[in-house]
Amino acid sequence: MDYILDTNVLLRYVERNHPLHQVAFNSVANLQSKGCSLFVLPQNCIEFWNVCTRPLDRNGFGKTPSQADVTLLGIENLFVTLTDIPSIYDRWRQLVVQFNVSGVQVHDARIVAAMMAHGVSSILTFNTTDFTRYSTVGITAVAPNSLAV
Repeated sequence: MDYILDTNVLLRYVERNHPLHQVAFNSVANLQSKGCSLFVLPQNCIEFWNVCTRPLDRNGFGKTPSQADVTLLGIENLFVTLTDIPSIYDRWRQLVVQFNVSGVQVHDARIVAAMMAHGVSSILTFNTTDFTRYSTVGITAVAPNSLAV
């Protein structure tokens, strides 16, 4: 089975001092041991960079761009980054209208559009409720703590 790793999983995966680091790490290891293919999207990488370079007092990691580059390179070496393709926008546009999406939730709709465009139906995320509405289009949100050993 193929999975997209949500940005929140990637962030917990690399931040060893976070209380959810071990859960993220174990769930990824569990999926890999089962032969699952794990992917990230360009959007995940962009969001990851945002958090990495945002100041600590604004809920970021406080890294310099050079430090963020090294960390993101590590992510890119561990997981395949699927490309942005033209059909993602059209799918996103349909989803936001179909599901009456607004505000910050448009970003999750874009992730779902990219998943659909690439034929990936599962996402590993700490925010499963953000993806519940998309179950009717074949998207399954899986919580890391349901997989961690």
